[in-house]
Amino acid sequence: MWDVWTRAELRANGMTSRAITVAVRMRTLIRARRDNYLSADAPAELVQAVRVGGRLGCLSLLKALGVFVFDASALHVHMERGDSRMRSPLAVDTPVPQRARNGLVLHWHRFVAPPLRGAVDVVDATIQAIRCQQPKHAIATLDSVLHKALLGPDDLDFVFAALPSRFRVLRRFLDPRAESGPESLVRLLLLRLGCAVDLQVPIVGVGFVDLVVDGWLVIECDSKAHHSSWEQQRKDYRRDLELARQGYCVLRLTAEDILYREQDVFAALTGLLRQGTVR
Repeated sequence: MWDVWTRAELRANGMTSRAITVAVRMRTLIRARRDNYLSADAPAELVQAVRVGGRLGCLSLLKALGVFVFDASALHVHMERGDSRMRSPLAVDTPVPQRARNGLVLHWHRFVAPPLRGAVDVVDATIQAIRCQQPKHAIATLDSVLHKALLGPDDLDFVFAALPSRFRVLRRFLDPRAESGPESLVRLLLLRLGCAVDLQVPIVGVGFVDLVVDGWLVIECDSKAHHSSWEQQRKDYRRDLELARQGYCVLRLTAEDILYREQDVFAALTGLLRQGTVR
């Protein structure tokens, strides 16, 4: 996680007042607001959260940690109970009028775990993220948090204990083997269809595949970031040839379609699986 320092702490660590001023001017140190400094590599979301006088939390914190969240277009900031004013994310020490908070989602929940100065604990961010998303997206986020080992199974006890009981049903659908949010979402669609699904399955001569459905259908969830080059696509096609030689049917889905064209993906899965049952 990232640190937020006061001027006194920087001086206690050996920086003079002049050195602090120079570091801010040279952009090797960020002065987010009065007496709050961050390193130059701090995520922009963290800087903005500190600048408005809160802590980075919920979807924004998890995204900064590399966790899957469906929509992090707004800045999620945790404010202390009793705060009457917040400050502008655009300028240091400029108050934000109540009506000018577009683009910010404010959270006021009591902390479950001790927070850092600039961000909430991952436990609290996860609790907030479950509340802020549809159940299917919350499950995908939880899969990602567990896969990245940001929380362990025991930590989930604290997460679900802090949530209303209606959320507890989500826990039975978690699978930390999922390496991406789209994998989790496809898995949930397949469970709706009553399929047996296995994740990250090693196949001789191929390597690991994303999902194997009912023992015969391989589904790969491709993102632009990892599958856009011709070299990578050629590798994918050759993997598909080997899978076909071994008797598997292969369906490649793009992350974009999984996330934003769910009904089309569900229809394709339904049609393909229907044909598979009469082979």
